[in-house]
Amino acid sequence: MGAYILRRLLLIIPTLLGIMIINFTLVQFVPGGPIEQIIAQQQGQGDVFSGFAGGGDNLGNLERDNLGTTGGGSNSKYAGAQGLPPEFIEQLEKEFGFDKPPLERFLGMMKNYLTLDFGESYFRKISVTDLVLEKMPVSITLGLWSTLIAYLVSIPLGIRKAVNDGSPFDTWTSGMIIVAYAIPGFLFAILLVVLFAGGSYWQIFPLRGLTSDNFDSLTPLGKALDYLWHIALPVFASTIAAFATLTLLTKNSFLDEIKKHYVMTARAKGLSEKQVLYGHVFRNAMLIVIAGFPAVFIGVFFGGSLIIETIFSLDGLGRLGFEAAVARDYPVIFGTLFIFGLIGLVVGILSDLMYVLVDPRIDFERREG
Repeated sequence: MGAYILRRLLLIIPTLLGIMIINFTLVQFVPGGPIEQIIAQQQGQGDVFSGFAGGGDNLGNLERDNLGTTGGGSNSKYAGAQGLPPEFIEQLEKEFGFDKPPLERFLGMMKNYLTLDFGESYFRKISVTDLVLEKMPVSITLGLWSTLIAYLVSIPLGIRKAVNDGSPFDTWTSGMIIVAYAIPGFLFAILLVVLFAGGSYWQIFPLRGLTSDNFDSLTPLGKALDYLWHIALPVFASTIAAFATLTLLTKNSFLDEIKKHYVMTARAKGLSEKQVLYGHVFRNAMLIVIAGFPAVFIGVFFGGSLIIETIFSLDGLGRLGFEAAVARDYPVIFGTLFIFGLIGLVVGILSDLMYVLVDPRIDFERREG
């Protein structure tokens, strides 16, 4: 198993490098880079950095020093640069590092990433690492709690549905699950806000943030309750869609195992239904459920976070990635891509290790051979 894990760890390097090369290459052909964003802002065509606290501070002095003159720039390669001095454009290129060829920029970026230096945001006076750590609590809250609740509810429910296959309980729970799955996550989140966060009916839960303003003055128990009070609606909204997939996956997996010969043999030996179900069936049936864990966790952690964070006014990684993409904040885009790509690849390895923990009979090295 050690050799298999070592090979998987070594495969992370070319996989992550391929991800970065593809995305870096695509970005070179996307119009509206950071320099165009600055030009549009100065030409009065809109402020794309309105969502950024202190946006443009890094370039404030540069802009003031160079915008006093006009002319030049008519032959600039940047759209909308007419009327701006060439010196201003050149200094912007130097500030962003665009005076170097793409290959040199990419190699320099990857060299820094190997030392975990992800640079500084173009439009905020803060490093990418500090920015990610600042937004991480919100995404961790949504990802971990949603995944945990989904598994704690879906696995027992799926097992009971498998045991009572075709019963009225199985029928009406399947109907409820399908309805819940059919409702879009953002629509369900809005419904929760309207009903329980002061939208039109009851003001039971807060609408924004992870904690109250007086959080620091609360007792430890009060802090825990305040935290749970704030995360109840966003976690529920991000979890509801995962129930259907996990529940039906668990049910179908258990049904397949229950029909196998070894289950009939175990029953013939006089074992109780609980011993058969949890002593023999559970281990085999849970393999496919565990295999889906990385997809569920990564999907909740990254995929649905933007909509949930926006509706509930949470400042997490979803909004950070969206704002960075809109503003073409390349250090944030590539830094988070590298970090999250690495996390995703490591989670995939952990999934294989969980396979072995659940069923020691699995030998990945022998299967590869």
